Amino acid sequence: MSSARTNHRSVITEEVAPWSEIPHLLRGGEAGTLVPVIIPRHRRRVWWMVPFWLGLLAVTSGVMATARSGDGAAGTAWDAFAGTAYVLGLASLVAGALWWWRSSIVEIEQGTTGILTRYGAIVRTLDPGRHYLWHPWSRVDFVVDTATEIPYSAPVVACPTQENVPLRAIDFFLKFRITDAVLFVRTIGAGNFDLVLSSAVQDAIRQRGRRVRTERAYDLRGSDVADMQDLLNRQLSRYGVRITGANIPDVQLPTQYQQHLATRERVAKESTAYEQEWGLTRKRRIDSLQMDIERAKKVRDARLVEVKAALNKAREQVAQLLEEQETQAQKVRFEIETRGRSGLIAAENEARAQRRLAQAYRDNRAVLQYELARRRLEVGAALTGRAPRPLVLRTDSNSGTDTSALSTLLAAKLLPGTDRSGNSPRSAVEEVAGEL
Repeated sequence: MSSARTNHRSVITEEVAPWSEIPHLLRGGEAGTLVPVIIPRHRRRVWWMVPFWLGLLAVTSGVMATARSGDGAAGTAWDAFAGTAYVLGLASLVAGALWWWRSSIVEIEQGTTGILTRYGAIVRTLDPGRHYLWHPWSRVDFVVDTATEIPYSAPVVACPTQENVPLRAIDFFLKFRITDAVLFVRTIGAGNFDLVLSSAVQDAIRQRGRRVRTERAYDLRGSDVADMQDLLNRQLSRYGVRITGANIPDVQLPTQYQQHLATRERVAKESTAYEQEWGLTRKRRIDSLQMDIERAKKVRDARLVEVKAALNKAREQVAQLLEEQETQAQKVRFEIETRGRSGLIAAENEARAQRRLAQAYRDNRAVLQYELARRRLEVGAALTGRAPRPLVLRTDSNSGTDTSALSTLLAAKLLPGTDRSGNSPRSAVEEVAGEL
């Protein structure tokens, strides 16, 4: 697509052209003219029906001549006429069919969309490539460029700012693409879309200019125009068009205001030069002060080195004294530990000897207790062997013995003095005790 020259408004239009010139118009167009829609000049006619009907007529004539053929010269003439009619009819039918086939071929350019109509009504769209339109009254009425982003330039003259100062011109550049060919052609068309787009762009730029102060007008160049792009997309979406990019490449101020800005710029430059000179003077003073500070830092660092050296020396002396004191304390601790360890070993040996002596005492006591228990058993056995035998006195009246009180008293008096061997019990006990 060709775009308009700088500071010139682009013009969107549609052209009527034969199929051979469609690529040239879509890619180039005329200077300052954008041609997104081409109306093809159709070469489709119904002339292919002439040889078709002539062929049908010739074939019908041949059939009739064959029906009337007979014997003789007349029959031969009718046969010859019938053969000639068949040949001419078939040739005309073949020519008509080829003519119909050739005229039905339609080639859609890459990146475009063809709109197919039948009896003037839109039927469907055709993708790029070759298509065959067999219906005699089907045709491609429009070829719309739907793949190319079309550049459009719309400068706005005398656009007022916030202070109502008219800017000399604001150039606005955008790119749009037709997303719905049928909606674009049926709703607005290329010529009317140029007016609608120009009006929408003018309104959007004037709204933007009204929000900008005159002294900040140059800030519009290269500024963010996403809000304007969204506004235009909302306005043009019902026509099947989408804005893909937009920017403001240039802003031209009025002549008097440019002179005023030039004066302000000169004053600003002088102020900048003064500020630079003052900056250099201040920099020299700062450098001088920094040199003094550096010298003071060097003196301070030298004194810090001396202080650190003295501090290190004092630390070394303190460390040496601490080491000597620690060595002496270690020596005393070792002596105390040695004496304590010796005393501990002696106490452990003495305790061990006492334990062994106590163990010996316990062992002797157990032996003595064993001997005592054994002697007790022997004494018990001796006493058991010398114990008196029981004497049973029957005092039962049925046995016929004497049961009087006198006989009982005499028996009680005689029993303690008698034993089995004739010795008394007391003397036997004293004898055993003497042996122990």
